[in-house]
Amino acid sequence: MTAIHIPRPALTLRAGSQALEHIRENGLQPADVHMIPGAAGGPKALGIQGLDIALFGDWLPRAQQPRSLIGASIGSWRFASACLPDPVAGLRNLGELYTSQRFPKGITVSEISRCCAIMLDDLLGEQAESILANPLYQLNIVVVKSLGLMRHDTRSRLGLGLGGVIGANLLSRRHLKRFFERVILHDPRQRPPLADFSDFVSSHISLTAENLRPALLASGSIPMVMEAVRDIPGASEGVYRDGGLLDYHLDLPYQAPGVVLYPHFVDRVVPGWFDKTLPWRRGDLQQLKSVLLLAPSRDYLASLPYGKLPDRKDFTRFVGRDVEREAYWRKAMAESERLGDEFLELTESGRLIDRLQPL
Repeated sequence: MTAIHIPRPALTLRAGSQALEHIRENGLQPADVHMIPGAAGGPKALGIQGLDIALFGDWLPRAQQPRSLIGASIGSWRFASACLPDPVAGLRNLGELYTSQRFPKGITVSEISRCCAIMLDDLLGEQAESILANPLYQLNIVVVKSLGLMRHDTRSRLGLGLGGVIGANLLSRRHLKRFFERVILHDPRQRPPLADFSDFVSSHISLTAENLRPALLASGSIPMVMEAVRDIPGASEGVYRDGGLLDYHLDLPYQAPGVVLYPHFVDRVVPGWFDKTLPWRRGDLQQLKSVLLLAPSRDYLASLPYGKLPDRKDFTRFVGRDVEREAYWRKAMAESERLGDEFLELTESGRLIDRLQPL
């Protein structure tokens, strides 16, 4: 007798308490979503491209309303792509531009920064004004202003600064205020719907056509990998770096109505980049109560080449074998259409509630 084949779920869905209650009572409709976070994570974003395309190319446009997008690092690049006149083409172009980057052994930090600046120019073209005037999406970019030794790009001083950051963070996240300030460059029409911050010194700067590119570049500028961005127009003088250093997975005080829809790489929220190896550092469930997190399932990840999403370490794993890496990344992007297809099927069939787990 032939066994019945039941496909294994591609998505894991986790909801905060308020989102869980909302979906149980009302289901999930595009009109329920007013805010979308996008985490730092480098090439992992390519591994959920199909989910982004389903959301921005199909599901969200079914309810024509303004939505706040807030991203750090690659999250901000994804959302800038989604704010282009054709979001699907923008997201696909981001994936192809990122995949085609080649960093040979011995490449310098300044050369990597130059390559990333060129990639950003190729992604945005001359469309800064249209991104900032998008009628459906309001872009918000998270960066950090660096303090003390973290202001330097020389390896010796920056290395000492990073050592101080790691030690301070082991004691408590609150000690990171000695090294970083949070800066949110926000849509010129309004700030993102977040409660006042009490954890770190934080400021809000309006995005303009002049500072959009430096803000995006700063938000992805990882210490020791890329040079910091200095003196972003409209912001105070200083040195700006990757927003994920403080807000890796955007554990923020969300105040948007309805459900905060979070397409993510993993099924948990890690507060800061330096918390990645600290399993006791988890997101604040009170802040995340309205979040619905969508992430690849373990079964889905196991089905991919190498059993994982693309990541930044692939540049060194495949050094000298760029054609092989690029094929792997393109395969991961193609496979990720399953994530988007499954989300659309779950929402349209009403079965999404059956798959929900607590965050």
